[in-house]
Amino acid sequence: MYYVMAIKKKASSAPVSARKQVVPAPAKKAPAKKTVAVKKPVAAQKTAAAKPAKSAGKTAAAKSVAPAAPVTAVLARIDIGWGNRLYLRGSGAGLSWDVGLPMECSKDDEWYWKTTKAKETVTFKFLKNDERWATGEDLTVEPGKTSVSSPQF
Repeated sequence: MYYVMAIKKKASSAPVSARKQVVPAPAKKAPAKKTVAVKKPVAAQKTAAAKPAKSAGKTAAAKSVAPAAPVTAVLARIDIGWGNRLYLRGSGAGLSWDVGLPMECSKDDEWYWKTTKAKETVTFKFLKNDERWATGEDLTVEPGKTSVSSPQF
């Protein structure tokens, strides 16, 4: 068995007025920083002005970027039920007839797939859970265009 002993510190017997009181010192304000403008010699100003003009031309040339590839999109408006996913199979723009690519769900009844890889017409078909094919013919979309469909299963 262990015993715990508490040691009590006796209260000071000196009257409150005789005890030392700690009063915090007032906070000091930091001196304000002064900024001083320094003039460059005239020769230095001319060379400094000439240099940005040269580098500005290089910067403008470096910023010219090839135009972005057009976005080709497939949008499906269908509620396929909770826990199910919509897939695409097809040809062109990275699609395959053997393995489906999952579409992104943006709303309860809206699925989409986007790509910038389409160089020619994309042919596709929807699948529910990459197993059950949508009824009807194959669908197509031109590069840079959007196809909006309501598939039936």
